[in-house]
Amino acid sequence: MFRTKAIALVAGMVTLLAGSASFAAVTHATVTGGEVEGRLADGIVAYKGIPFAAPPVGPLRWKAPQPVSKWSGVHQATDFGPACMQAPAMLAMLGSKAAISEDCLYLNVWTGAATLHERRPVMVWIYGGGFSAGLTDSPSYDGTAFAKQGVVLVSIAYRVGPFGFLADPALTREGRGSSGNYGLQDMIAGLEWVKQNIAQFGGDPSRVTIFGESAGGIAVSMLAASPAAKGLFQRAISESGGSFGPPLKGTEAGANVRTLADAEALGKGFLAKLGANDIAAARALPAAKIQAAMGPGLTTTFWPNFDGKVLLGDQYLLYSNGQFNDTPVLIGTNSDEGALFARPGVTPASFEAQVRAGYGARADEVLKAYPHADDAQVKLASKRLFRDSTFAWPTWTWATLQSQHGRSKAWVYYFDRRSPQSPDGASHASEIGFVFGTLAVPGPLGGPATAGDRKLSELINRYWVNFATSGNPNGQGLPVWPAFDASTQQSMVFDTMPGAQLLPNLPQLKAMDDYFSWRRGNDSGG
Repeated sequence: MFRTKAIALVAGMVTLLAGSASFAAVTHATVTGGEVEGRLADGIVAYKGIPFAAPPVGPLRWKAPQPVSKWSGVHQATDFGPACMQAPAMLAMLGSKAAISEDCLYLNVWTGAATLHERRPVMVWIYGGGFSAGLTDSPSYDGTAFAKQGVVLVSIAYRVGPFGFLADPALTREGRGSSGNYGLQDMIAGLEWVKQNIAQFGGDPSRVTIFGESAGGIAVSMLAASPAAKGLFQRAISESGGSFGPPLKGTEAGANVRTLADAEALGKGFLAKLGANDIAAARALPAAKIQAAMGPGLTTTFWPNFDGKVLLGDQYLLYSNGQFNDTPVLIGTNSDEGALFARPGVTPASFEAQVRAGYGARADEVLKAYPHADDAQVKLASKRLFRDSTFAWPTWTWATLQSQHGRSKAWVYYFDRRSPQSPDGASHASEIGFVFGTLAVPGPLGGPATAGDRKLSELINRYWVNFATSGNPNGQGLPVWPAFDASTQQSMVFDTMPGAQLLPNLPQLKAMDDYFSWRRGNDSGG
């Protein structure tokens, strides 16, 4: 009996030691640059503020991200890194307490893996903010809920505004024919870091899903067409984002991406206003002076451009020719996206003037699609036109092109969860708390979460996790989500009774499609 008890005691000690070893493997990791230590809470280890590239300061301002420098000792990855340079007011709006700095290329990892060998699906979050704001430390982006569902969640920082997207002829010469897409290159560097290091956190580098919202969703669509990102991800999720319009040439509606030449002219003029005679002088300017020249709010002044390297050109044409990174995509928009951007005081007359100025020869067709006879109608028309031209048409077009020219499938959603604060539909970014399971965090929806909200959040989170796991959102016990087909136009509508339906704004999307077809043909001389 003594021998039996001794054997049992030794076995128990071996088990305990084995458990301690696996526990240590979770809280410590050796990554590019050195060793990092995270913090365990409620079964999830969070690593915050891991550097993935050299600080883009001094001579590295307006350069592609450079390799991270090695550090000695153990980096305590317990606090988020600084937010990239942007208007300070944006941090308060996003619930952030971060400092603001040019030294901002850090990422974060949440994992519940017990060993290094689990090969869990990986999801990489790309924040929104109009390419002029955004950060990783917003409480809405906490990765704990995803990690509890078996995902290794990563969020990456990228440069925004003039620091991330300023082009200039001299910078183009430095960049061997490319400049102004530094923020996108930061994302690519972050994905390269994930490919090289995520196995240290129990993640599977061959099963990576990129996902983002607004500008982050637009960036996801850009990476889906970028040869520089090929092979760095195997699935893509875009919430309220896509980039399928023709190049911006003036004030035409629905276009945001400039040619490299036009972006260079804009950047050169901006630096001249700052009194910088050359790039060396511009790099010597204080970062705060450059940021101050942008003003306090969001702006689309600095945006990714068609440089021919990171972004080859018009994504509609690229997809039509089969030139894209063919992965499954899960993409969608919210029902009242335009509420956040609507201009106050719009009238039927001012709405008509706006449409005629932006939509050219297709203005009449657009006006018919958006009834605007009185104040009540025009308020809705203004919001819905912004929703469709900026978010919904690019998403619908992406799904159509993917289903027609790709081997992988597309799944489309329409988020329509309403609240007393948002009676006309779900506002821009209001799905984020549902996706991340962070409904307790104040956000665009406003008000406390209801039992119905929590149930919908669990449903959406399961779809997203299923998609990251297998490339298909469907799973046992969930309403069937059919893959998108241009002939059936089925999408998953997330409202009080989630289920597959026709897209509610399909007539307006077809009016937008007619406009963009005309615009593309007109711009090319057709």
